Amino acid sequence: MKLLLDHNLSPALVDRLGDIYPGSNHVDRLGLDQVPDTEVWERARHENFLIVTKDADSSDLALVRGFPPKVIWIRRGNCKTADIEAMLRNHINDIEALNNDPAVGVLTLF
Repeated sequence: MKLLLDHNLSPALVDRLGDIYPGSNHVDRLGLDQVPDTEVWERARHENFLIVTKDADSSDLALVRGFPPKVIWIRRGNCKTADIEAMLRNHINDIEALNNDPAVGVLTLF
């Protein structure tokens, strides 16, 4: 499973999570930090990423466009990068289930 981390998350997460989510990337590193959400969506779809974000835009796109890509929507306010890392590590089974379930497109984590 590859994650595509949205601009509202730290690029450092790519390296910090590389052991369990190899091949992941960040929109900044791909030059997608200033493009419309639809372009991020298409890139994620074509490269088999799961989008990880803290805003509702990608979740809304999943409702309109369907999936893939699938979305991990983090619904936690301001927090440390270590907290996001722990969340994505602790929920790896839920993320795998999202990735493997053809009927589910969004996983909400609190």
